This record gives sequence, C-alpha cells and structure tokens, in this order.
Amino acid sequence: MIMMRLYQQLFGRGKCLKFYLQFNQRKCVVNYSCNTVHTMSCMYDKHNYENDKTPKQKKLKSIKILSNIGDETTEFVKAANVQSKQKLTFEKLVNNSPPKIKPYLKLIRLDRPIGSWLLFWPCGWSIAMAAAPGALPDLRLLSLFGMGAFIMRGAGCIINDMWDQDIDGMVARTKDRPLVTREISPLQSLIFLGSQLTLGLLILLQLNLYSIILGASSLVLVIVYPVMKRVTYWPQLILGMTFNWGALLGWSAVHGSCNWSVCLPLYTAGICWTLLYDTIYAHQDKVDDVIVGIKSTALKFGNKTKLYLSGFSTIMITGLLASGILTAQTWPYYTAVGLVGTHLVNQIYSLNINNPADCAKKFISNHRIGMILFAGIILGNLIKDTKCKKDDNIVQKSENEFTFIKEKQQ
Repeated sequence: MIMMRLYQQLFGRGKCLKFYLQFNQRKCVVNYSCNTVHTMSCMYDKHNYENDKTPKQKKLKSIKILSNIGDETTEFVKAANVQSKQKLTFEKLVNNSPPKIKPYLKLIRLDRPIGSWLLFWPCGWSIAMAAAPGALPDLRLLSLFGMGAFIMRGAGCIINDMWDQDIDGMVARTKDRPLVTREISPLQSLIFLGSQLTLGLLILLQLNLYSIILGASSLVLVIVYPVMKRVTYWPQLILGMTFNWGALLGWSAVHGSCNWSVCLPLYTAGICWTLLYDTIYAHQDKVDDVIVGIKSTALKFGNKTKLYLSGFSTIMITGLLASGILTAQTWPYYTAVGLVGTHLVNQIYSLNINNPADCAKKFISNHRIGMILFAGIILGNLIKDTKCKKDDNIVQKSENEFTFIKEKQQ
C-alpha cells in the first residue's frame, strides 16, 4: 500500500495503476522493509485508490526510469554478489579473517578491490606518461601510489558509510555493511578512519612539497562527495574529480609541478571515464535510491543513459589523444587508445541498464580499460627512445656530411 501511494505521487494514477497491474501479474514486489526480493501477491485497496483525492503530480524527469523497470526487477539481488565472485580470493580472505578484524576489512571493501584499481589507474597513467623517453615509470612512485590508492579508497568508503548509515539499511546492496549491522560503532569507525588518513599522510609526505599540497587538497572532495548524493543528480561528477586526482598528482610527483597542458586533458578523460562507469554502477540501486531520496546520474539520464555514456566516451578518447600528442606518444599508445574505444563501444552497446547483474559486470570490466591504457603508455614510451635515437643519428649524420663538404671545399 505504501509503495502504491509513493508511485501514485510520482507518476499519477494512470502510471500507478499500470505499475500495480504489471507487478500483480508477475506477483513480484520489492519488500523494502527487509531489503529482499520476495515472490508474493500485491495487495491494493481499490476503494481507497478510487476515492483518493490527491492531485496528479508533475512527472519528475529524473526518475522516469521507474516506470520502465521491466521484468528484470527480480535480478536486483544478483548484482550484490557479482564483484565478490569476480574476486573470490579477496572474499575468502575477508570471510576467513578473525571475527574482530572482519568488520573492518568489510568496511574498507577489501573483498571488492575494484575500487582501489579504479583509483590507482589515473595515477599510473600520469606517472608512466611523465617518465623520460625510453625509461620505465618510477617503480618507487608506482608502489607509493598503489598503497595510497588502497588506503585512501578505504578511507573514502568509511567516510561514505558514516554519512549513509541512516539509509544504507534501506538499500538491498548495502544493508549488510558493518555500520548498518552495528558490527562496528560510529566511534570505532571514526578511530579507524583516523588511522587510515594517518597512513595516507605518511605516504603523501614521501613526495615533493608541490605534490603534498596538491594531494592534501583532494581531501575536501573525498569528504564532500557523500553529501552530493543528497543534493544533486551529478554526484558522479564529484566522484570523477576525486578519483582522478592522481592524473594531476602523478605528474607532479615526477617533475615537481604539473604540466597543465598535458595533465588537464588526461584529468578530463578520467572524469568522463568515472562518469561512465559509475553511472552504470548507479543503475543497480536506482529503485532503492528513489525510495530513500538519493540522487544519481542514473536517475538523471534514465532511458537516455546510453546517449550520455557515448558522449562521455567521446570526450574521454579526445582527452587521451590530446595528452598523447602533447607528450609525443608513439603507436603503442594510440593502439591502446583504440582498444579502449572499442571496449567502451561494446560496453555501452551491450549494456542492459535494467539488469543490475549486467550493470555490475560492466562496471567491473572497466579495470581492463585502465590496464590496457597503462600498458600502452609504457610501451609507447619505450619506443619513444628508439625514435629519438634514430632522429639523433639522422641529425648527427647530416652534420657530419655538412662538415665533410665544407672541409672539402676549403
């Protein structure tokens, strides 16, 4: 009854009745009080519906998607386990850990390392792109940024869960988080957050002063992001700015400052990449998000999601090409960019935004994009040395010939 009232307010009586009839026929509803999908009969008081004097409300453009949920609604619960199935080793590590430690490992999402990888890749791209021609990227910096990505992703998860503990219990995918189940108290999570941030600071202090200031400034975005989900339909934009800060920080860690003509296109490409994969990710929770009042680009774009994702992909590829040209990249890099573009096209074309399990798989597949581009930058940079040597040899040969001719004339 409550669900029917809600949909009536959002879409008017016609849409509400249509939604009711579809779900009654399938005998499937989402029981949000216990956050699980049950097969049951829908109950509706026809008398109350016919005599309800509530005026028809204006449709909300950002949540039209709810009227087109389709038969995939029962797929919702499958998406919750997709990431852990992809990373069975980490899941086993968490599940077999001591009871006192296990909630903390779950809090930082150790069983789902995809977030750490997505945070690391822009750092890796930037460090590799900043390397000298013919040289491998600085392994010390890659190690520091790898540890930093793991720690700061964990810290971000803690901050997010502390902000959202009042609503996570109403969302199927997040109802088992430690703060919701009270395995960890808010005070314990705050202390743990302090330890994470301290470790992050220790890593940051290994960099130059410019990078320390630049890195510390990103903490504002980390803290603000969870709030944005409550006030704007573009929280993924803030997440993109946060997750791709490494595109700026990696270059400055190598050279002591940012080359903005190179870093900004790379940073923009990363932001669009995050907008793409996190919009896909947000489609898993769109039904719950409307109920609890959370906003996202998934709700904003609705059935036009693929069109928007195509636009983000275009900007991403353009940014990568611009960065490549400005750093004199060679054919392996552009081959990698081509493979990334192909992956994005396939990802968008085959995406089913109404199937949470498919959304989860597509989201995880973005790890390959980061890896492909990283490999392309490294190989392209190594070939760059050979090209430079050939150019130097040509110049030297020309100079020698010129000197020989000049001496002969004398």
